[in-house]
Amino acid sequence: MGVKNLWDILESCKKTVPLHHLQNKRVCVDLSCWMVQLQNVSKSHACMKEKVYLRGLFHRLRALIALNCNVVFVADGSIPAIKLSTYRRRLNMGKEVEHNETNSQQVTSLRRNMGSEFSIMIKEAKALGMALGISCLNGIEEAEAQCALLNFESLCDGCFSSDSDIFLFGARTVYRDICLGDGGHIVCYEMADIETKLGFGRDSLIALSLLLGCDYYQGVHGLGPESACQIVKSIGDKFVLKKIASEGLEWAKKRKGGVNNLQKDEKVLQVINAYMKPKCHSADSDVVHR
Repeated sequence: MGVKNLWDILESCKKTVPLHHLQNKRVCVDLSCWMVQLQNVSKSHACMKEKVYLRGLFHRLRALIALNCNVVFVADGSIPAIKLSTYRRRLNMGKEVEHNETNSQQVTSLRRNMGSEFSIMIKEAKALGMALGISCLNGIEEAEAQCALLNFESLCDGCFSSDSDIFLFGARTVYRDICLGDGGHIVCYEMADIETKLGFGRDSLIALSLLLGCDYYQGVHGLGPESACQIVKSIGDKFVLKKIASEGLEWAKKRKGGVNNLQKDEKVLQVINAYMKPKCHSADSDVVHR
């Protein structure tokens, strides 16, 4: 999911550009996002049995390879401890995680259940990619965080991901979707446009995640996207995280005119740190450059 309502907030920055825009470029693919997209297209039992999602993946890769586009798959690693409650809620109390690790207070992260249906799909996607000469980087935790780091460090020209929190991890160019029909196009968002058109830098987007809710935090009850954007803009990108770090989020209710019943929540500092310093392979590591 990423950040609640963030794609709607960024709508004015969305660009649809021809697929050939990716010619001779290097792109990272958040592999889980692509497989979810392809799985949703072919959800029927017959389609799953025939592995139609792999056919869709093959056609995407074939189109990019034809453009001399250098593609790198990035796969999710362990589930961050800060995300465990969200992850279990989505997956019916943790069918995707190892069953012997259930207390988030005792672990820093959880290994994924590599025998799950989705994990098997990821393995199949990696095998197909390898057959086509596509390399795969296994992330330490969040794949979108690893993609963002590579993009931020100019090791790739852009990232394919439908998780909006990729911007909070530092990505500068994000391709949310790809369409191969009618010559093909991609849906693109540039952080430079977000900064110029909306006035939101990375710190502002992290602040919005805390106000609206995200994978790591429940948000402030009663705040909608319009109010949250107004609050963040009124404080400014340079100061908004400093204010949250020092005061928590109790002031958000005051600004809205509601009753201030929020206590200072230490978790907000953990969320800020999780977005600013995610667990990733460093840009100069052997794993990245192999």
